[in-house]
Amino acid sequence: MLQHLFAAGPSAQKGWKAGVAKLTITPREPMWMAGYSARTKPAEGKEHELWAKALVLEDIKGKQVVMVATDVLGFTKDLASAVKQVLRTRYGLSDLDILLNSSHTHSGPVLSDALVDGYSFSETEHAKVDRYTQWLAGRIIQVVADAFKDLKEAHLYSGIGVTRFQVNRRNNSAAELHRLSELRGPSDHAVPIIKVVNKRGRIVALLFGYSCHPTTLDGYEWSGDFPGYAQLEIEKSYKGAVALFFQGAGGDQNPLPRHTTALAKQYGKELAAAVESVVADNQMNVLQPVLRTAYREIDLPFSPPPSVDDLQGVIRNDGNKSYYSRWAHCLIAQIQQGKPLKTSYSYPVQVWRLGEQLVVSLAGEVVVDYAVGIKNKYGWDTFVFGYNNDVMGYIPSARIIGEGGYEGDTSQRAYGLPAKWDPAIESLIYDACDQLVRSLE
Repeated sequence: MLQHLFAAGPSAQKGWKAGVAKLTITPREPMWMAGYSARTKPAEGKEHELWAKALVLEDIKGKQVVMVATDVLGFTKDLASAVKQVLRTRYGLSDLDILLNSSHTHSGPVLSDALVDGYSFSETEHAKVDRYTQWLAGRIIQVVADAFKDLKEAHLYSGIGVTRFQVNRRNNSAAELHRLSELRGPSDHAVPIIKVVNKRGRIVALLFGYSCHPTTLDGYEWSGDFPGYAQLEIEKSYKGAVALFFQGAGGDQNPLPRHTTALAKQYGKELAAAVESVVADNQMNVLQPVLRTAYREIDLPFSPPPSVDDLQGVIRNDGNKSYYSRWAHCLIAQIQQGKPLKTSYSYPVQVWRLGEQLVVSLAGEVVVDYAVGIKNKYGWDTFVFGYNNDVMGYIPSARIIGEGGYEGDTSQRAYGLPAKWDPAIESLIYDACDQLVRSLE
Protein backbone atom coordinates (compact mmCIF):
# COMPACT_ATOMS: atom_id res chain seq x y z
CA MET A 1 0.00 0.00 0.00
CA LEU A 2 1.31 3.45 -0.95
CA GLN A 3 1.62 5.82 1.98
CA HIS A 4 2.46 9.50 1.89
CA LEU A 5 2.20 12.44 4.22
CA PHE A 6 3.08 16.02 3.45
CA ALA A 7 2.64 17.77 6.77
CA ALA A 8 1.15 17.24 10.18
CA GLY A 9 0.87 18.91 13.56
CA PRO A 10 0.74 22.52 14.68
CA SER A 11 1.97 25.32 12.44
CA ALA A 12 3.50 27.63 15.01
CA GLN A 13 7.14 26.81 14.28
CA LYS A 14 9.44 29.39 12.63
CA GLY A 15 11.62 26.93 10.76
CA TRP A 16 13.58 23.74 11.24
CA LYS A 17 14.13 22.11 14.57
CA ALA A 18 16.82 19.45 14.93
CA GLY A 19 17.98 17.15 17.69
CA VAL A 20 21.00 14.88 17.59
CA ALA A 21 22.42 12.23 19.92
CA LYS A 22 24.81 9.27 19.98
CA LEU A 23 25.34 6.19 22.15
CA THR A 24 27.95 3.45 22.07
CA ILE A 25 26.81 0.03 20.90
CA THR A 26 30.12 -1.83 21.31
CA PRO A 27 29.36 -5.33 22.65
CA ARG A 28 30.00 -5.71 26.37
CA GLU A 29 31.25 -9.29 26.06
CA PRO A 30 33.38 -11.12 23.48
CA MET A 31 31.12 -12.38 20.69
CA TRP A 32 31.15 -13.36 17.04
CA MET A 33 31.80 -10.72 14.40
CA ALA A 34 29.67 -10.19 11.29
CA GLY A 35 30.59 -10.11 7.64
CA TYR A 36 33.15 -12.84 7.06
CA SER A 37 32.32 -16.54 7.25
CA ALA A 38 36.05 -17.35 7.47
CA ARG A 39 36.36 -16.03 11.02
CA THR A 40 36.90 -18.79 13.56
CA LYS A 41 36.55 -17.08 16.95
CA PRO A 42 34.88 -14.13 18.72
CA ALA A 43 36.22 -10.58 18.80
CA GLU A 44 39.32 -9.93 20.92
CA GLY A 45 39.30 -6.15 21.40
CA LYS A 46 38.43 -2.90 19.66
CA GLU A 47 40.05 -0.30 17.44
CA HIS A 48 37.39 2.21 18.46
CA GLU A 49 33.83 2.27 19.79
CA LEU A 50 30.82 1.31 17.70
CA TRP A 51 28.00 3.86 17.69
CA ALA A 52 24.30 4.36 17.15
CA LYS A 53 23.48 7.97 16.25
CA ALA A 54 20.15 9.68 15.69
CA LEU A 55 19.06 12.87 13.98
CA VAL A 56 15.49 14.10 14.52
CA LEU A 57 14.16 16.81 12.21
CA GLU A 58 10.98 18.86 12.55
CA ASP A 59 9.68 21.16 9.83
CA ILE A 60 7.74 24.42 9.95
CA LYS A 61 4.39 22.60 10.34
CA GLY A 62 5.56 20.23 13.06
CA LYS A 63 6.14 17.16 10.89
CA GLN A 64 8.96 15.03 12.30
CA VAL A 65 11.34 12.41 10.90
CA VAL A 66 14.01 10.23 12.50
CA MET A 67 17.30 9.21 10.87
CA VAL A 68 19.40 6.56 12.61
CA ALA A 69 22.99 5.63 11.67
CA THR A 70 24.58 2.48 13.12
CA ASP A 71 27.89 0.62 13.06
CA VAL A 72 26.33 -2.77 12.27
CA LEU A 73 26.29 -5.02 9.21
CA GLY A 74 22.57 -4.58 8.60
CA PHE A 75 19.16 -4.33 10.22
CA THR A 76 16.99 -7.41 9.94
CA LYS A 77 13.27 -6.98 9.29
CA ASP A 78 12.50 -8.15 12.84
CA LEU A 79 14.95 -5.76 14.49
CA ALA A 80 13.76 -2.80 12.41
CA SER A 81 10.11 -3.68 13.13
CA ALA A 82 10.74 -3.87 16.88
CA VAL A 83 12.41 -0.45 16.91
CA LYS A 84 9.79 1.14 14.66
CA GLN A 85 6.92 -0.19 16.74
CA VAL A 86 8.21 1.63 19.82
CA LEU A 87 8.87 4.83 17.85
CA ARG A 88 5.38 4.72 16.33
CA THR A 89 3.77 4.33 19.74
CA ARG A 90 5.94 6.82 21.58
CA TYR A 91 6.20 9.63 19.02
CA GLY A 92 3.25 9.13 16.67
CA LEU A 93 5.53 8.40 13.71
CA SER A 94 4.91 6.00 10.86
CA ASP A 95 7.19 3.93 8.62
CA LEU A 96 7.28 6.91 6.26
CA ASP A 97 9.15 8.95 8.82
CA ILE A 98 11.74 6.51 10.20
CA LEU A 99 14.99 5.76 8.37
CA LEU A 100 17.27 3.10 9.88
CA ASN A 101 20.64 2.84 8.15
CA SER A 102 23.53 0.48 8.79
CA SER A 103 27.08 1.32 7.77
CA HIS A 104 27.66 -2.36 6.89
CA THR A 105 30.96 -2.51 8.75
CA HIS A 106 32.42 -6.02 8.63
CA SER A 107 33.99 -5.42 12.05
CA GLY A 108 30.75 -5.23 14.02
CA PRO A 109 28.69 -7.90 15.82
CA VAL A 110 26.50 -10.65 14.40
CA LEU A 111 22.78 -9.96 14.92
CA SER A 112 19.96 -12.43 15.48
CA ASP A 113 18.54 -13.99 12.29
CA ALA A 114 21.05 -12.17 10.07
CA LEU A 115 23.02 -14.17 7.45
CA VAL A 116 21.75 -17.27 9.22
CA ASP A 117 23.69 -19.70 7.03
CA GLY A 118 26.86 -17.60 6.91
CA TYR A 119 28.31 -18.52 10.30
CA SER A 120 29.01 -21.70 12.21
CA PHE A 121 29.22 -21.27 15.98
CA SER A 122 27.91 -22.83 19.17
CA GLU A 123 24.61 -22.37 20.99
CA THR A 124 26.51 -20.41 23.62
CA GLU A 125 27.54 -17.92 20.95
CA HIS A 126 23.99 -17.85 19.58
CA ALA A 127 22.76 -16.85 23.04
CA LYS A 128 25.26 -13.97 23.10
CA VAL A 129 24.01 -12.80 19.71
CA ASP A 130 20.39 -12.84 20.89
CA ARG A 131 21.25 -10.95 24.09
CA TYR A 132 23.18 -8.34 22.17
CA THR A 133 20.43 -7.88 19.55
CA GLN A 134 17.84 -7.23 22.26
CA TRP A 135 20.20 -4.77 23.99
CA LEU A 136 20.93 -3.05 20.67
CA ALA A 137 17.22 -2.44 20.04
CA GLY A 138 16.99 -0.73 23.41
CA ARG A 139 20.04 1.42 22.67
CA ILE A 140 18.61 2.57 19.33
CA ILE A 141 15.31 3.50 20.97
CA GLN A 142 17.24 5.36 23.69
CA VAL A 143 19.40 7.34 21.26
CA VAL A 144 16.28 8.44 19.37
CA ALA A 145 14.73 9.53 22.69
CA ASP A 146 17.87 11.53 23.47
CA ALA A 147 17.69 13.22 20.06
CA PHE A 148 14.05 14.18 20.63
CA LYS A 149 15.04 15.76 23.95
CA ASP A 150 17.68 17.77 22.08
CA LEU A 151 15.25 19.40 19.58
CA LYS A 152 16.19 23.05 19.04
CA GLU A 153 15.89 25.68 16.33
CA ALA A 154 18.23 24.94 13.45
CA HIS A 155 19.15 25.61 9.81
CA LEU A 156 19.78 22.81 7.29
CA TYR A 157 22.04 22.77 4.23
CA SER A 158 22.90 20.12 1.64
CA GLY A 159 25.87 19.60 -0.65
CA ILE A 160 27.85 16.93 -2.47
CA GLY A 161 31.56 16.20 -2.19
CA VAL A 162 33.74 13.72 -4.05
CA THR A 163 36.27 11.06 -3.06
CA ARG A 164 37.55 8.15 -5.11
CA PHE A 165 38.85 5.22 -3.06
CA GLN A 166 35.91 2.95 -3.96
CA VAL A 167 36.58 0.43 -6.73
CA ASN A 168 34.10 -1.77 -8.58
CA ARG A 169 35.18 -5.15 -7.28
CA ARG A 170 33.49 -7.11 -10.07
CA ASN A 171 35.62 -5.50 -12.76
CA ASN A 172 39.00 -4.75 -11.16
CA SER A 173 41.52 -7.07 -9.54
CA ALA A 174 42.77 -5.92 -6.16
CA ALA A 175 46.08 -7.68 -6.77
CA GLU A 176 46.63 -5.76 -10.02
CA LEU A 177 45.28 -2.40 -8.89
CA HIS A 178 48.70 -0.74 -8.82
CA ARG A 179 49.19 -1.64 -12.49
CA LEU A 180 45.84 -0.39 -13.78
CA SER A 181 45.85 2.93 -15.61
CA GLU A 182 42.06 2.88 -15.91
CA LEU A 183 39.43 1.40 -13.59
CA ARG A 184 36.54 -0.53 -15.13
CA GLY A 185 32.88 -0.75 -14.21
CA PRO A 186 30.41 1.78 -12.76
CA SER A 187 31.04 3.59 -9.47
CA ASP A 188 29.51 6.50 -7.56
CA HIS A 189 32.09 8.83 -6.07
CA ALA A 190 29.58 11.31 -4.64
CA VAL A 191 29.64 12.17 -0.94
CA PRO A 192 26.15 13.47 -0.02
CA ILE A 193 26.19 15.86 2.95
CA ILE A 194 23.59 17.47 5.20
CA LYS A 195 24.82 20.18 7.57
CA VAL A 196 22.79 21.10 10.65
CA VAL A 197 23.58 24.47 12.26
CA ASN A 198 22.04 25.83 15.45
CA LYS A 199 20.65 29.37 15.80
CA ARG A 200 24.05 30.63 16.98
CA GLY A 201 25.69 29.42 13.78
CA ARG A 202 27.51 26.42 15.27
CA ILE A 203 27.51 23.10 13.40
CA VAL A 204 25.76 20.50 15.57
CA ALA A 205 25.50 17.62 13.08
CA LEU A 206 27.04 16.52 9.79
CA LEU A 207 25.32 13.68 8.00
CA PHE A 208 27.28 12.21 5.11
CA GLY A 209 27.36 9.11 2.93
CA TYR A 210 29.42 7.09 0.49
CA SER A 211 28.79 4.00 -1.63
CA CYS A 212 31.46 1.53 -0.56
CA HIS A 213 31.74 -1.69 1.43
CA PRO A 214 33.43 -1.16 4.82
CA THR A 215 35.68 -4.17 4.27
CA THR A 216 39.11 -2.63 4.75
CA LEU A 217 39.45 -4.63 7.97
CA ASP A 218 38.99 -8.37 8.50
CA GLY A 219 40.55 -8.97 11.92
CA TYR A 220 39.14 -9.58 15.39
CA GLU A 221 38.78 -6.06 16.76
CA TRP A 222 35.57 -4.03 16.80
CA SER A 223 35.67 -1.12 14.38
CA GLY A 224 33.44 1.03 12.21
CA ASP A 225 36.10 0.61 9.49
CA PHE A 226 36.64 3.66 7.25
CA PRO A 227 33.19 5.17 8.08
CA GLY A 228 34.07 4.96 11.76
CA TYR A 229 37.41 6.68 11.24
CA ALA A 230 35.77 9.31 9.01
CA GLN A 231 33.27 10.16 11.76
CA LEU A 232 36.08 10.43 14.31
CA GLU A 233 37.98 12.82 12.02
CA ILE A 234 34.93 15.01 11.41
CA GLU A 235 34.05 15.19 15.10
CA LYS A 236 37.66 16.15 15.82
CA SER A 237 37.43 19.01 13.30
CA TYR A 238 34.02 20.25 14.47
CA LYS A 239 34.08 20.14 18.25
CA GLY A 240 30.71 19.28 19.76
CA ALA A 241 29.19 18.18 16.45
CA VAL A 242 27.91 14.66 15.80
CA ALA A 243 28.96 13.00 12.52
CA LEU A 244 26.52 10.43 11.12
CA PHE A 245 27.51 8.09 8.27
CA PHE A 246 24.86 6.71 5.90
CA GLN A 247 25.86 3.89 3.57
CA GLY A 248 25.05 4.26 -0.13
CA ALA A 249 24.66 1.81 -3.00
CA GLY A 250 27.94 0.07 -2.28
CA GLY A 251 26.99 -3.57 -2.81
CA ASP A 252 29.64 -4.12 -5.50
CA GLN A 253 32.11 -1.44 -4.39
CA ASN A 254 35.20 -2.13 -2.26
CA PRO A 255 37.89 0.08 -0.76
CA LEU A 256 41.01 -1.06 -2.56
CA PRO A 257 43.66 -1.85 -1.53
CA ARG A 258 42.63 -3.07 1.92
CA HIS A 259 43.32 -5.33 4.94
CA THR A 260 45.22 -2.91 7.19
CA THR A 261 44.25 -0.42 9.88
CA ALA A 262 46.47 2.17 8.21
CA LEU A 263 44.34 1.95 5.06
CA ALA A 264 41.07 2.18 7.04
CA LYS A 265 42.38 5.37 8.64
CA GLN A 266 43.55 6.70 5.27
CA TYR A 267 40.13 6.18 3.67
CA GLY A 268 38.45 7.68 6.71
CA LYS A 269 40.59 10.81 6.38
CA GLU A 270 39.87 11.01 2.64
CA LEU A 271 36.13 10.78 3.24
CA ALA A 272 36.28 13.31 6.08
CA ALA A 273 38.28 15.68 3.87
CA ALA A 274 35.59 15.45 1.17
CA VAL A 275 32.99 16.49 3.75
CA GLU A 276 35.10 19.27 5.23
CA SER A 277 35.95 20.78 1.84
CA VAL A 278 32.24 21.18 1.01
CA VAL A 279 31.44 22.61 4.45
CA ALA A 280 34.36 25.06 4.25
CA ASP A 281 33.31 26.25 0.79
CA ASN A 282 30.17 27.93 2.22
CA GLN A 283 28.27 27.19 -0.99
CA MET A 284 25.87 24.56 0.34
CA ASN A 285 22.19 24.69 -0.59
CA VAL A 286 19.79 26.12 1.98
CA LEU A 287 17.01 23.61 2.73
CA GLN A 288 13.60 25.12 3.33
CA PRO A 289 11.83 23.76 6.45
CA VAL A 290 9.39 21.46 4.66
CA LEU A 291 9.38 17.68 5.02
CA ARG A 292 7.64 15.34 2.59
CA THR A 293 7.90 11.59 3.05
CA ALA A 294 6.69 8.49 1.24
CA TYR A 295 7.13 4.75 1.78
CA ARG A 296 6.03 1.57 0.09
CA GLU A 297 6.75 -2.15 0.35
CA ILE A 298 6.78 -4.10 -2.90
CA ASP A 299 7.00 -7.83 -3.59
CA LEU A 300 10.30 -8.71 -5.27
CA PRO A 301 10.14 -12.12 -6.97
CA PHE A 302 12.76 -14.86 -6.79
CA SER A 303 13.79 -17.00 -9.74
CA PRO A 304 12.50 -20.59 -9.65
CA PRO A 305 14.00 -22.33 -6.59
CA PRO A 306 16.47 -25.22 -6.81
CA SER A 307 15.25 -28.83 -6.63
CA VAL A 308 16.39 -31.31 -3.98
CA ASP A 309 18.71 -32.82 -6.61
CA ASP A 310 20.19 -29.38 -7.28
CA LEU A 311 20.74 -28.81 -3.56
CA GLN A 312 22.35 -32.20 -3.08
CA GLY A 313 24.69 -31.29 -5.92
CA VAL A 314 25.66 -28.14 -4.04
CA ILE A 315 26.48 -30.23 -0.96
CA ARG A 316 28.57 -32.69 -2.97
CA ASN A 317 30.54 -29.93 -4.66
CA ASP A 318 31.07 -28.09 -1.39
CA GLY A 319 31.86 -31.17 0.68
CA ASN A 320 30.05 -29.78 3.73
CA LYS A 321 32.85 -27.23 4.12
CA SER A 322 31.04 -23.88 3.98
CA TYR A 323 27.76 -22.03 4.28
CA TYR A 324 26.87 -23.34 0.80
CA SER A 325 26.22 -26.73 2.38
CA ARG A 326 24.42 -25.29 5.41
CA TRP A 327 22.13 -23.36 3.06
CA ALA A 328 21.41 -26.45 0.98
CA HIS A 329 20.71 -28.63 4.03
CA CYS A 330 18.28 -26.04 5.41
CA LEU A 331 16.33 -25.84 2.14
CA ILE A 332 16.23 -29.63 1.77
CA ALA A 333 14.82 -29.96 5.29
CA GLN A 334 12.21 -27.31 4.53
CA ILE A 335 11.15 -29.09 1.33
CA GLN A 336 10.99 -32.48 3.00
CA GLN A 337 8.82 -31.04 5.78
CA GLY A 338 6.35 -29.86 3.16
CA LYS A 339 7.01 -26.18 3.83
CA PRO A 340 6.84 -24.07 0.66
CA LEU A 341 9.87 -22.00 -0.22
CA LYS A 342 9.34 -18.25 -0.51
CA THR A 343 8.60 -17.01 -4.00
CA SER A 344 9.00 -13.30 -3.20
CA TYR A 345 10.14 -10.87 -0.53
CA SER A 346 8.41 -7.74 0.80
CA TYR A 347 10.92 -4.96 0.07
CA PRO A 348 10.79 -1.42 1.52
CA VAL A 349 11.36 1.66 -0.63
CA GLN A 350 11.48 5.11 0.98
CA VAL A 351 11.63 8.59 -0.58
CA TRP A 352 11.95 11.93 1.23
CA ARG A 353 12.27 15.56 0.34
CA LEU A 354 14.08 17.76 2.85
CA GLY A 355 13.17 21.12 1.38
CA GLU A 356 14.09 20.47 -2.25
CA GLN A 357 16.70 17.80 -1.47
CA LEU A 358 15.50 14.43 -2.78
CA VAL A 359 16.60 11.39 -0.76
CA VAL A 360 15.95 7.87 -2.07
CA SER A 361 16.52 5.09 0.47
CA LEU A 362 16.55 1.45 -0.60
CA ALA A 363 16.83 -1.73 1.46
CA GLY A 364 19.40 -4.50 1.13
CA GLU A 365 22.89 -4.54 -0.32
CA VAL A 366 22.09 -2.35 -3.30
CA VAL A 367 24.64 -2.39 -6.12
CA VAL A 368 25.87 0.86 -7.62
CA ASP A 369 23.80 0.47 -10.81
CA TYR A 370 20.80 1.67 -8.78
CA ALA A 371 22.55 4.87 -7.71
CA VAL A 372 23.46 5.60 -11.32
CA GLY A 373 19.97 4.76 -12.57
CA ILE A 374 18.16 6.83 -9.92
CA LYS A 375 20.40 9.85 -10.47
CA ASN A 376 19.84 9.60 -14.21
CA LYS A 377 16.10 9.77 -13.53
CA TYR A 378 15.89 12.48 -10.89
CA GLY A 379 19.12 14.44 -11.12
CA TRP A 380 22.72 14.00 -10.07
CA ASP A 381 22.19 15.91 -6.84
CA THR A 382 19.84 13.15 -5.58
CA PHE A 383 21.01 11.36 -2.44
CA VAL A 384 20.82 7.57 -2.76
CA PHE A 385 21.20 5.47 0.40
CA GLY A 386 21.28 1.68 0.60
CA TYR A 387 21.23 -0.74 3.55
CA ASN A 388 18.10 0.88 5.01
CA ASN A 389 15.37 -0.60 7.22
CA ASP A 390 16.03 -4.23 6.21
CA VAL A 391 19.16 -5.93 4.85
CA MET A 392 17.82 -9.23 3.55
CA GLY A 393 20.46 -9.85 0.90
CA TYR A 394 22.14 -8.33 -2.13
CA ILE A 395 19.96 -6.32 -4.53
CA PRO A 396 21.65 -6.79 -7.91
CA SER A 397 20.63 -5.08 -11.12
CA ALA A 398 19.24 -7.09 -14.04
CA ARG A 399 22.66 -6.75 -15.67
CA ILE A 400 24.44 -8.31 -12.70
CA ILE A 401 21.84 -11.08 -12.36
CA GLY A 402 22.54 -11.95 -15.99
CA GLU A 403 26.29 -11.88 -15.45
CA GLY A 404 26.09 -14.06 -12.33
CA GLY A 405 28.90 -14.15 -9.81
CA TYR A 406 28.66 -13.50 -6.10
CA GLU A 407 26.34 -10.48 -6.05
CA GLY A 408 24.06 -11.82 -8.77
CA ASP A 409 23.89 -15.51 -7.97
CA THR A 410 25.50 -17.13 -4.92
CA SER A 411 25.32 -14.37 -2.27
CA GLN A 412 21.73 -15.35 -1.42
CA ARG A 413 23.07 -18.53 0.20
CA ALA A 414 24.68 -16.68 3.10
CA TYR A 415 21.41 -14.82 3.69
CA GLY A 416 19.30 -17.98 3.62
CA LEU A 417 17.24 -16.88 0.62
CA PRO A 418 15.72 -19.72 -1.43
CA ALA A 419 16.99 -18.61 -4.85
CA LYS A 420 18.54 -15.74 -6.73
CA TRP A 421 16.34 -12.78 -7.67
CA ASP A 422 14.26 -12.58 -10.81
CA PRO A 423 15.72 -9.94 -13.18
CA ALA A 424 12.38 -8.08 -12.99
CA ILE A 425 13.32 -6.69 -9.56
CA GLU A 426 15.20 -3.76 -11.07
CA SER A 427 12.22 -2.40 -12.99
CA LEU A 428 9.92 -3.03 -10.01
CA ILE A 429 12.18 -0.96 -7.74
CA TYR A 430 12.39 1.87 -10.28
CA ASP A 431 8.61 1.84 -10.72
CA ALA A 432 8.14 2.10 -6.94
CA CYS A 433 10.57 5.02 -6.81
CA ASP A 434 8.65 6.77 -9.60
CA GLN A 435 5.35 6.41 -7.75
CA LEU A 436 6.81 7.70 -4.50
CA VAL A 437 8.60 10.65 -6.10
CA ARG A 438 5.38 11.66 -7.90
CA SER A 439 3.46 11.43 -4.63
CA LEU A 440 5.71 14.14 -3.16
CA GLU A 441 5.17 16.65 -5.96
